[in-house]
Amino acid sequence: MHIIWTILIGFVVGLLAKMLTPGRDPGGFIITVAIGVAGSLLATYAGQALGWYQPGQSAGFFGGLVGAIVLLLIYRLVSKKT
Repeated sequence: MHIIWTILIGFVVGLLAKMLTPGRDPGGFIITVAIGVAGSLLATYAGQALGWYQPGQSAGFFGGLVGAIVLLLIYRLVSKKT
C-alpha cells in the first residue's frame, strides 16, 4: 500500500515541482509526472537508507517535492545537452 501512496504523492509533487522550478520544461505533462513519481520514490528509498524513515514508511510530501525538484533540474541539464 505504501507504494501506491508514494505514487499518488509523486503525481501531485511532480505538478508542484514543475510550477516551482523556474524556466521552461523540455518535457510535457507525462514526463513531469513521471519525474515527480521518481523523485518521490527516490526520496523514500534514500530516506530509508539514511535512517530518516522506517522500512515501509514513505517520504511524505516535502521529501517527495525536494526529490522531484532535484530530478527535474537534472533532467533539464541532460536534455539541454542533447
